[in-house]
Amino acid sequence: MKAIQDYFVPWVKGIPMYVSGHIELAWRQPELHRMMSNENPNPPSAKVQEAIQKYGAMANRYPDQGLVVRSKIAEINGLDGPKNVMIGNGSSEVFDNIFRCFLQVGEEVIQHTPCFGIYKLRCNILGGKLVSVPMIYADKELKFNVDAILAAITDKTKIIVVANPNNPSGNFMNAEDFAKIAETGIPFIVDEAYVEFAGLEKSQVGLIKKYKNVLITRTLSKAYGLAGMRFGYALGHEEVIGQISAALLPWNVGTIPMWAALAALEDIEGLTERVEFNNREVAYIENALSDIPGFIVFHSAANYILFDGSGTGKAGDDLVAFVQERGIILRPQSTMYGQNGWWRLTLGTQEENRMAVEAIRAFYA
Repeated sequence: MKAIQDYFVPWVKGIPMYVSGHIELAWRQPELHRMMSNENPNPPSAKVQEAIQKYGAMANRYPDQGLVVRSKIAEINGLDGPKNVMIGNGSSEVFDNIFRCFLQVGEEVIQHTPCFGIYKLRCNILGGKLVSVPMIYADKELKFNVDAILAAITDKTKIIVVANPNNPSGNFMNAEDFAKIAETGIPFIVDEAYVEFAGLEKSQVGLIKKYKNVLITRTLSKAYGLAGMRFGYALGHEEVIGQISAALLPWNVGTIPMWAALAALEDIEGLTERVEFNNREVAYIENALSDIPGFIVFHSAANYILFDGSGTGKAGDDLVAFVQERGIILRPQSTMYGQNGWWRLTLGTQEENRMAVEAIRAFYA
């Protein structure tokens, strides 16, 4: 008799469950300040909380297919209607579903690095091959390299994914470079998880009307502050969205998050307040840390900031440990470009941001 392990498909065998250690730490020790996971420090607005309570009382009922919230999303983005929108249990499920529809074992996904870890996770679980194209680190900036992305394409390339603004560098790719990738005809995912902080005028959603192969993904976890509700969506040509949606699990988005999402999307004042707070605090932190000798601050259009303290002679992991002793969780970054001074901060409350600045300056003093 074969062992149960022998029945697993080879590309799943041995892959561990994904566990986010810093989030586990934050829940185990709630006294620590959470400045590490690109969460929004502000709780859901009163309108969203009203929707949560209202539909919580209807949680005994299965949800519908989300036509109302999908119609609202289409309206916001200047698209024809709900057939242009697929909703998911966070943008993580949206990526998972897209990848499942395009990727076979041994086929390739091109990502631009450093970037969000979900692309690697979903590629690996399907037995795909991840092709990482590094950004260019020059002039104290991480720069997109569209020529290198195009050069990495092979006959096995099935997906190209670019985060815009990029996570963790916080910057946008030049608008004209998106068309160069779109014109390859290869499924092209533009991850716009943080675009609301800069405004939807920075979105590449207009490409959908010209290129069937372009998909825009978004989430309500960031600017809308609903990370715990798990609501994301994809925008695309209706034929493509329709085919990808066929692979969705039935009732993949629950009644409560669906209607909470609609309330958030309709609450323009609530979004504006969160965006203005975030951008004001980003400017404060960037300015407050800009005079540390040998220290590089990457200007961010999102709710996190990337730093390279390699020039100070101190390791990023040591900074993260030092600040955690003072009650704040920041995000370590692996060694990149041969340098170990990297780390990242997520915007917190006004009080938390000032606490963090004080602790960071003490470390580098």
